[in-house]
Amino acid sequence: MRIFAFEYVTAGGARECAAPASLIAEGAMMLRALASDLSRLAGVEPVMARDPAIALGGVAGDVSTIDPANLWAAWRNLIADCDAVWPIAPETGGILEDVTALARRYGRPVLNSRRDALAVARSKGATAAHLARAGVPVAATSGASEPPPASAHGWVVKPDDGVGSVDTHFLSDRAALARWRATHPGASVVVQEFVPGPALSLSAVMQDGACWLLSCNVQHVGCDGGVFAYRGSTVAGAEARRPDLEPLAARIAAALPGLWGHVGIDVIDGPAGPVVIEINPRLTTSYVGLAESIGLNPAALVLALREQPLGALIQPLAPKPVDVIVPRA
Repeated sequence: MRIFAFEYVTAGGARECAAPASLIAEGAMMLRALASDLSRLAGVEPVMARDPAIALGGVAGDVSTIDPANLWAAWRNLIADCDAVWPIAPETGGILEDVTALARRYGRPVLNSRRDALAVARSKGATAAHLARAGVPVAATSGASEPPPASAHGWVVKPDDGVGSVDTHFLSDRAALARWRATHPGASVVVQEFVPGPALSLSAVMQDGACWLLSCNVQHVGCDGGVFAYRGSTVAGAEARRPDLEPLAARIAAALPGLWGHVGIDVIDGPAGPVVIEINPRLTTSYVGLAESIGLNPAALVLALREQPLGALIQPLAPKPVDVIVPRA
């Protein structure tokens, strides 16, 4: 079985995929990890596509170098030549939805969530509204032109369909928020209350409303000059919070039953308990340390979902902490 897995950013050429150095590094790390996990499975051959400007290092499987100026044509050819597709693509601009639709037009199984769930998760505003209606605790969120949500600690402004911490800013008071809005007219952003507390993430597999929480992670996020930067994570660094985080993940899966396969959830462990910041319906950087942490091959778990109910896969876990460091530019 040939599985086409492709990185979610390029160094340039395709405007909608061009990315800063930090995201390029994260994309390469995830692709190497996924290829390694797939290559350990009998009968599976990982097939990767890469931008020639991005150094992947040693990668298991068949690697095709593609011209980023002809990205979609190259993806079409590789999709047609493989048996299944596993996109590591951003939600930005609907790219993840578009590559999912492309693969399905070729009749290839796609190892990610359904398009209805992708459409909700793409928008941080839509995600917050959808989860809030389902009774899931979220950080209060408003659109760029709306009054900001109530907040005692300032606000976070970020692209509505952004990825990672790119263009994510902390604004401490209403004057700072007003200045930011005046200099960014028409920006497609959301304004979220700043919730004090540790930044966590959840790594889970989901299927038709069911959820298996694999690890509870600590995110290492800096904020220099009011600009957030993601530095990596400690996979399973927040396992002590599993009693509260596991039911939260289950409620998210029930609220968005189209989530399927690997799902990452960003959470702030606030004074009143954990609140959801966003959902990533794809691999996240914490995936890089997931197999080592849980002692299982997470790619094998996702592939097994095609044949078995998730409940048949669940087993006791003893995740151990594993650090994942994103190189600084």
